[in-house]
Amino acid sequence: MSDNEMFQKVLKIVKPYVKNQEAFANATASTRFIDDLKINSARLVDIILAFEDEFHFAISDEEAEQILTVGKAVDLITKKAV
Repeated sequence: MSDNEMFQKVLKIVKPYVKNQEAFANATASTRFIDDLKINSARLVDIILAFEDEFHFAISDEEAEQILTVGKAVDLITKKAV
């Protein structure tokens, strides 16, 4: 799967939790889940669980703490999917 395809898949998973639709429409790798998309931290946990379900691997607490941006999510998923 290409980086762009992974990026789009991550956005699809994140979309139901987004409060700032304008930031979502212009999302880049540096878009922050909490500050830019206005996703609260409890919902971020739901997103991490959705990543685990979708991609069939576990994400440790330490890894989850590093997923602050869309790009970090793509990087982690790509790395673990290999």
